[in-house]
Amino acid sequence: MNKVVLFGNSASGKSTLAKQMELINNLAHLDLDTVAWRPTMPPERLSISESKKAINDFITTNNTWVIEGCYSDLLELVIGQADEIVFLNLPITACIENAKNRPWEPHKYVSKAAQDENLEMLVDWISQYADRTDTFSKIAHEKLFDDFQGKKTMYVANEQCI
Repeated sequence: MNKVVLFGNSASGKSTLAKQMELINNLAHLDLDTVAWRPTMPPERLSISESKKAINDFITTNNTWVIEGCYSDLLELVIGQADEIVFLNLPITACIENAKNRPWEPHKYVSKAAQDENLEMLVDWISQYADRTDTFSKIAHEKLFDDFQGKKTMYVANEQCI
């Protein structure tokens, strides 16, 4: 395991699994949330070219890595360089439960209270996963998984992960 792409619905456990992979396998870790958005309120998506530059800088700097996120448009930029992909294809109910129980993410929110204020919107977003057709959708993730020709794993429960 040298270069891993990890994806799935919001709150599927991507960051948790990526952090475990980072520690156990000594991989550099890139959360695509950190290269997908401008630090503005309301958040505004960076252009693909801006995100691509940040991703390429990360890959150039690190020989082994795990890159995780729900952005199939950004994942497509690196999936060809991956040794392995992991699709966290959990039931929507499990993702909603994860979202409700997630600890504070200081790299995304100024406080736990600010994160909790966003919970209703996040639960609504998660619940639309199977119905959407955008870059964040289940259909986009299934295509990434189906098209990949290397080693690939699909987990349908967090308990299956490391």
